Amino acid sequence: MLLLGLVMSLGSGCSREDPSESVRSALSEATNAVAAKPPSAAEDRIREGGPEGYVGSEACRTCHEDQFSSWHRTYHRTMTQFPSTQAIRANFRGVVLTNDQTRFRLSQEGEEFRVRLERIQETGNPEPAPSLDTQISLVTGSHHMQVFWVPGGDGNVQVGFPFTWLIPEQRWVPRNSTFLRPPGFHHQAEAWNVMCSRCHATAIEPRVDSAARRMDSRAAELGISCEACHGPGERHVQLRTAAGPQGPKPTAEVLAREIVHPEKIDPVRSAETCGFCHSMKWIDRTENWRTEGFRFRPGDVLAETTPLIQPGRTDAIPGLKEYLARNPTLLEDYFWKDGMGRVSGREFNSLAESPCFAGGKFSCLSCHSLHESEPADLLAENRKDNRACIQCHETYRDPVVLQKHTHHLPTSSGSECYNCHMPHTTYGVLSAIRSHQISNPSVAVELTTGRPNACNLCHLDQTLAWTAEHLNQWYGQPIPALDETARTVANSARLILTGDAGQRALMAWHLGWAPARSVSGTNWLAPYLGLLLDDPYAAVRCVGERSLKLTPQWLPAGYDFVVPPGERSSAVDAVWKLWQAAGPLAGEWPAPLALESGATGGPGPKWEALLRNRDNRPVRLRE
Repeated sequence: MLLLGLVMSLGSGCSREDPSESVRSALSEATNAVAAKPPSAAEDRIREGGPEGYVGSEACRTCHEDQFSSWHRTYHRTMTQFPSTQAIRANFRGVVLTNDQTRFRLSQEGEEFRVRLERIQETGNPEPAPSLDTQISLVTGSHHMQVFWVPGGDGNVQVGFPFTWLIPEQRWVPRNSTFLRPPGFHHQAEAWNVMCSRCHATAIEPRVDSAARRMDSRAAELGISCEACHGPGERHVQLRTAAGPQGPKPTAEVLAREIVHPEKIDPVRSAETCGFCHSMKWIDRTENWRTEGFRFRPGDVLAETTPLIQPGRTDAIPGLKEYLARNPTLLEDYFWKDGMGRVSGREFNSLAESPCFAGGKFSCLSCHSLHESEPADLLAENRKDNRACIQCHETYRDPVVLQKHTHHLPTSSGSECYNCHMPHTTYGVLSAIRSHQISNPSVAVELTTGRPNACNLCHLDQTLAWTAEHLNQWYGQPIPALDETARTVANSARLILTGDAGQRALMAWHLGWAPARSVSGTNWLAPYLGLLLDDPYAAVRCVGERSLKLTPQWLPAGYDFVVPPGERSSAVDAVWKLWQAAGPLAGEWPAPLALESGATGGPGPKWEALLRNRDNRPVRLRE
């Protein structure tokens, strides 16, 4: 366990705390061990093939070339890959990264990507610096970021490398800064075999040997392959091969006995095929998945093996209530107070609560298509706009009826069904994504749950009172009791100044969302984005910086979101000065924005008073 222990110890370097003596000791011991037998990614790699019945995506290609091609360009395929020049988008050529007392030297030789770990010695220490060389063995992700893994040395354990490559920024950052975690959160190194593999590979079998403290993991295939959605293909391949190209065309009933087609099975079972990965589930000890893998196969009833966790129905799952009693804040890391999903990757939890899903005809495939879509969102070509909803709500195809319902022009963003009924209230991968629990805008719900309402996510310059009045006039919603802040301060400003870290991250994203910027204007955004650049949470700072870059003249020179506010000068002051230098006009500031200048030229007393009431409770959102 020497190398595994070393890398897991080094993983804590992301917390910016001084390494303990045990880490130095582990590094020295591991270096001696590796000198005798260096870890080899070839020897210690995850094995592909199996479990029983799985044949791999190449076996599908001969007969389904078009489907293979469309799948091949998706981010599902590249969810986890072996390292190669095609798979890795990060820069490994001569890069040196440091975390506390450890230096990481990255290098690339052809298709081989290596890391040399060195302990940085104190000045005057005559002892040679302990070090070891290892090799990147897996890479996860290819869309927003890439996470890397190195062999742990005990079987084929894959341990997380403590830096991540951000694809939009084209840079390395500490792994801990890519999650919404409290400042100073102690990074726990991850073993791919028993964490990410569950949804980032097809039919994983971790094969954990607790007695020997090693793993011999295998997967049918890395990434999300054909059989992740269609089920084991061996029987189908054998029967169709035996029939030959001149054989009789099989009927739908025959094919249904050979292979699963998510579009042709019960919609609930179809959605559960996606939900196996896109959900938070209860994994009972009797599932024994750490040794044998999961029993669930596409088309099965999900609740029979790994039932869905629904905060309002925790009594329905034996053992869950007792577990939550020992971990009382766990659900807060995944859900809003009313049980709606708060983090990405758990879309099925929300979909299952949706009134649309309750009808039994609605599934993930009502909007998404893996084979007839663009990779970014996998929205079917005819589901990118209101056509997704009109397939069931036909009456809104008429622009006159639509405008009467939305009170917005039919061609405006305010008449896009998604924006009102699936707003971006879910956080993940340093971004905001749409809620999958289809709902109506409500000020009362926001006050109860903390989840921003759809209206104020577009009308960033308006108060909750403004929204409540319109929802009352248009839809008869009662106006809830509102305090002075809700009546006088724009809701975006209220959440940025007083909200929790998750709310601030969502607002940071929406300050860069094109429809909101078009409706609300942009001249007043700078001070709020400047405040977000000084947020205690690195993830909030990253999202805020991305939005501020849309107006680059307001971005302070040399700003780096990875550097905590206490280790640099104030970003909010710097942005305020740049904004003032651009000559903003007071008349362009909507009254609810609390942007009056203080005595020193910075934010005024109203701003400061709200900021003192910020919700500073620790927030950890588990994507």
